[in-house]
Amino acid sequence: MLARELTTADVRSGLATHGYLTDDGLATSVLLALSLQRPLLLEGEAGVGKTELAKTIARWRGADLIRLQCYEGIDASQAVYDWDYSRQLLHLRAAEASGEARASGTDALEGQLYSERFLLKRALLRAIDNTSTTPPVLLIDEIDRADDEFEAYLLEILSDFQVTVPELGTFTATTPPIVILTSNRTRDVHDALKRRCLYHWVEHPTFDREVSIVQARVPDVSLVLARQVAGAVESLRSLNMYKPPGVAETIDWATALGRLGTTQLDESIIEATLGTVLKYREDHDRVREYGISTIVQAAFDRGLLHG
Repeated sequence: MLARELTTADVRSGLATHGYLTDDGLATSVLLALSLQRPLLLEGEAGVGKTELAKTIARWRGADLIRLQCYEGIDASQAVYDWDYSRQLLHLRAAEASGEARASGTDALEGQLYSERFLLKRALLRAIDNTSTTPPVLLIDEIDRADDEFEAYLLEILSDFQVTVPELGTFTATTPPIVILTSNRTRDVHDALKRRCLYHWVEHPTFDREVSIVQARVPDVSLVLARQVAGAVESLRSLNMYKPPGVAETIDWATALGRLGTTQLDESIIEATLGTVLKYREDHDRVREYGISTIVQAAFDRGLLHG
């Protein structure tokens, strides 16, 4: 099915087939990114499923996933291309040993060294110079961790989907990749980059959707326990924590409880397994101050099945 023929329902269904349950707002953003061939910037707290969405789109579309993990100090040599200096040196020594270097001359030898065989294509160039019939999914993860200079360079690449290598020429994408950028908002992404992208703020899922996610990802867990876990996590997120648990932690918690043979939550099992869902000591202290019994009560209230 061509991107222009897709509907929001198609996107939701396609992602759900691969285990990712989304709402209409996010599904619409994905639909527009595909049909308009525009990058999609996803912002939200860590653990809400931004990176997983890009992975799922790749599985759904049958496309290669090309991931660029951003970090402070990243530059073109790590993100776009570099030269394989060790292989160039070996080639140079082989040419000197065989007499080829003297016979061919300096210019010819330099042309050999700076040919595509020695080019290391990093994530951005691989996504642009891709010959697959299905455009790859380019995941630019945690763009907020990169510095301003790299963000400006990235903006230029995403505007034209081309990269110039001075020794070889310009690589231009025949079909633009599907570009997903994620940000945990440790700093604000510049307006210029945001204008180039479609934008969606990814919230924590609603209670009912989180229950469905747990059931889809941890099918061995009963509906009652899935509801209790989602209810407990919902209660934990209300405590103004240093790092509120994301969907990934909810899934981890349900998986751990299933492995332990737990059928329902109680104070002792929450105390024993809290480290699967909360990763900071301050948050553990906050839960104990709030009262684990209160978390259990919230879990039981949500775990009740009606009708």
